Amino acid sequence: MNNLEQQKTDEMYMRRCIQLARNGEVGAPPNPMVGAVVVCDGRIIGEGYHRRCGGPHAEVNAIASVKEPSLLQRSTIYVSLEPCAHYGKTPPCADLIVEKRIPRVVIGCQDPFAKVDGLGIKKLRDAGCEVVVGVLQEECLRLNKRFMTYHTLKRPYVTLKWAQSCDGFVDFFRSSPLQSPAHISTPTTQTLVHRLRATHQAILVGGRTALLDNPTLTTRVWPGPSPLRVVIDTHGDLPADLRLLTDGGDTLLYHRESLQDILSDLHARGVQSLLVEGGPATLQRFIDEMLWDEARVEVSPEHIVEGVAVPQLGQCQLLSRTMVDGHELLHYAP
Repeated sequence: MNNLEQQKTDEMYMRRCIQLARNGEVGAPPNPMVGAVVVCDGRIIGEGYHRRCGGPHAEVNAIASVKEPSLLQRSTIYVSLEPCAHYGKTPPCADLIVEKRIPRVVIGCQDPFAKVDGLGIKKLRDAGCEVVVGVLQEECLRLNKRFMTYHTLKRPYVTLKWAQSCDGFVDFFRSSPLQSPAHISTPTTQTLVHRLRATHQAILVGGRTALLDNPTLTTRVWPGPSPLRVVIDTHGDLPADLRLLTDGGDTLLYHRESLQDILSDLHARGVQSLLVEGGPATLQRFIDEMLWDEARVEVSPEHIVEGVAVPQLGQCQLLSRTMVDGHELLHYAP
């Protein structure tokens, strides 16, 4: 097989690794999503992915699925992220690959976590394995964008989310919790919001949203864990009977102005992903301070005519546009 053919073959199996890895979207965090494929004589003989934090890693599951272990000694293992080289909740995957005498290892991207960060690659090469690094690297980095942001920028990956009318408002003008908010989302798009919550470790709102909406910010209509609730209560005067404070779920109150300080504290608490749901003033602060990584915007065909205006993203890139129940779902990046 010449170099071009080998490259195409490696990319084909790495795409399968990425496909497998996405199955761990809910269970793996705060660990990264990882997929692994074992190939011998041009056919897949084992597959695995990281199912849940604290459980076996992708490489372990893939190797364990091989029905004829003797084939491992002439196989290639493909992994979307560098195999770990340290003892954490599980033993090092690099050691397992060496132990099973797998001669060739193809890696999507290097792991920026300080206890790995090239050490797994070095351990494999020192043991005599042929190691190829960087196959579909951009796709593999993008797969774990939250994990990468957390370890490189030292803050959570921030997703902004709001729903708006087609004429550019998120709500009516309200001054009291007794006034009903504008109902913009449909039952289907609301379910998608809860799915989005299930893939984030924390969810943030401002004090005004907590007061007027009295939300629970849970995943009650989607399977998966509810995120940690975070409220910016600058003046420390939110009523003690809010559902966020009385329903038994975990809620953090920040009596500080600095978003960077809040994000740094969340980073120190191990929070890798943060969903910011509003309101517009809070969302605009994240935008103005360039502390966001993507935005999810739902646009309803309804008109509000007069009310609370939407935040302004400024210069950004539209990644996708889809239609659900007649509502436009827009996905942006800075």
